[in-house]
Amino acid sequence: MKKIIFCLFLVLTSIVAMCQFSISITVKDSTTKAFLQEVTIAFNSTTTKATNKNGSATFVSPNNSAFSFSISYINYADKTVVIERISSDTTIEVLLTAAEHSLDEVIVSSSRTNSRLEDLPTKVEVLGSEEVTEENGIKPGNIASLLGDIAGIQIQQTSAATGNADLRIQGVPGKYTQLLRDGMPLFGGYGGSFSILQIPPLDLQQIELVKGASSTLYGGGAIAGMVNLISKKPKKGSPHQSFTLNRSTLKENNLNAFISGRNDKAGYTLFAGGNLQDAVDVNKDGFSDAPSLKSIFIHPRMFLYHNAHSSTAIGYTVNFENRKGGDMQVLNNAKSDLHQFFIQNKSLRNTLDIAYENKFQQNDILTLKGSTSLLNKDISTNVFGMKATQLGWFTEAAYTMKRKAITWVGGINLNGEKFTKKQPDSSTLANYANNTVGAFLQADVKMGKLTAQPGLRADNVSYSGISKTLLLPRLSLMYKFDNHFTSRVGGGLGYKIPTPFTAEVDERNYHYLLPITNSNKPERSFGFNGDINYKTKIGGWDVTLNQGVFLTQINEPLLLLDSSNQLNSFYENQTEPIVSRGGESYIQLRKGGLELYLGYTYTDAERKYNATNKQLPLIAKNKIASVIAYEFSENLRTGIESAFTGTQYLDDGTATTPYLFLAAMIRYNVGKCSFVLNAENLLDFRQNKKQQVVFPPIINPSFSEIWAPLDGRVINLSMTVNFR
Repeated sequence: MKKIIFCLFLVLTSIVAMCQFSISITVKDSTTKAFLQEVTIAFNSTTTKATNKNGSATFVSPNNSAFSFSISYINYADKTVVIERISSDTTIEVLLTAAEHSLDEVIVSSSRTNSRLEDLPTKVEVLGSEEVTEENGIKPGNIASLLGDIAGIQIQQTSAATGNADLRIQGVPGKYTQLLRDGMPLFGGYGGSFSILQIPPLDLQQIELVKGASSTLYGGGAIAGMVNLISKKPKKGSPHQSFTLNRSTLKENNLNAFISGRNDKAGYTLFAGGNLQDAVDVNKDGFSDAPSLKSIFIHPRMFLYHNAHSSTAIGYTVNFENRKGGDMQVLNNAKSDLHQFFIQNKSLRNTLDIAYENKFQQNDILTLKGSTSLLNKDISTNVFGMKATQLGWFTEAAYTMKRKAITWVGGINLNGEKFTKKQPDSSTLANYANNTVGAFLQADVKMGKLTAQPGLRADNVSYSGISKTLLLPRLSLMYKFDNHFTSRVGGGLGYKIPTPFTAEVDERNYHYLLPITNSNKPERSFGFNGDINYKTKIGGWDVTLNQGVFLTQINEPLLLLDSSNQLNSFYENQTEPIVSRGGESYIQLRKGGLELYLGYTYTDAERKYNATNKQLPLIAKNKIASVIAYEFSENLRTGIESAFTGTQYLDDGTATTPYLFLAAMIRYNVGKCSFVLNAENLLDFRQNKKQQVVFPPIINPSFSEIWAPLDGRVINLSMTVNFR
């Protein structure tokens, strides 16, 4: 009997086994057909596996009946596959489509290798076309607010009269950040003080930001980091016309236009825009909290496509601006013996740039580029005036070689500037010129899950009769544990040659500035950044977690000091460094049309040379930012942003009041029109509510350091019309 039962068991087992077949699921990207590793596949909502390096996972069917697979992967749309029955071992290929918010693959120009964002050992943060387009409806005049949304960046107003703003990365003053336009440095020295306030977002495709030492590829000045503004390019067969009209409660008016087109042989883009801002005294103390502003920005570009592999882009920019602030009676043309104070900046910038690119058959790329910029600037105050020009130039030849496991990038460049005063002039500043000749070499080496990026730059700098050669090594490493975990670390050296012009200097004090001398040495720096990034998908949510750390040390920093008789000011290198260190943490969640973001930045920035007050002024130790955005449909999107700025310290060590900044927006699309209603500083927190900002004498006042907004709650309504 036992033998009979055993035989029946064997027969039944064989029958069941015969009804079970293996099912191999292979998952690929629908566009590139590349295998997708670590894709989560749930079989009949019970058994879960992840695909291997070949994009495959194997299951066994339980019986001869219908079953299903639920497939999910970060940045891709979920997919369910239902199979009725199978009668043999089966292989199924599944193509996943990128989720709606990640349809445009992010290619980074600043790497010089045109690499994908996720393949770079150097951490690059990108504000893509979606963010730039949204900012055009919120703040069409400039990109200052958009850059301030990035973790670790603080936009700080530095002048109550002219509204000048400083971009500070990871606690380091703005003069240590290099600002580029399409990979070419155009803003610096005398011409850099209002740069981020003069670039409209409608003209940009994306913004790329590298935090920390970034001098290997682009030269000195990138001590705290580098911001590269990428202009829009025309798309073949997709002509584009876009117009934006904006009005705010702060009496700001913006009118911007962008058009583009392209065929097989040629293409073009044209941006033209203007800003008109009336001076506004928000707290009614008799002095402007927002300056009067009149500006025009025109930027045409021509593209020539010689063949499928080579092209030339030629661009020209003209930017006129008239910015004036101070005593409201003076601004309203009612000047008197007592009411005299004003500061006015008139500038006219003309820039010509050209870039040639040739892609060879083995993925090698030759790039030749150059630019020249002439800035005419006229500064007027009630006590002093100065007219001057700054001529800047940049040329470069670079070659990229892409092979299986290594990509080489090497090149040489020449850049410099020449500052010339116009007579008559009563300042102590002298005309000056500086030149830099540099050569660089960098390699991206892939070794399995590890990618190394060593690099070296050698620059010979000349200024004030000094000639120095500076070596700038840099190393970045990226390790991909799997498709969820990625870690990056990097560090390098940097430098900045002395310049008398910084955002912190009041234009009235230009009269007392002594020239840079050969006793002023270049500031040297070391920077380190590291982070761990985790991406996954949980219950239909795309989840991103990031933890980063940073350190920047600037040796022999230049400090502006008063002479013994206090009649002049001069720069002097300090023996102790500036040190900024801290960490950045954030979590980002996406599901359907809902986006959530929460970030925290801790910054400990010290000036070691000041034994009494070591904290670097106007740097918040603690900052928390959050974003909640929901897209109800293609036509309706809303968002709420908040930012908590913790205690800051003034130059004398005084602690400031922490404050909360709230903003909200709603966007509604009707046909070709997009309307945006936006409100900034909803709680109306203002520094001039907490303390006096302007101090007598009224005829030539002094100002407190600015640590919070002065303009209060601002509401704007914009309309953008798109024709494609």
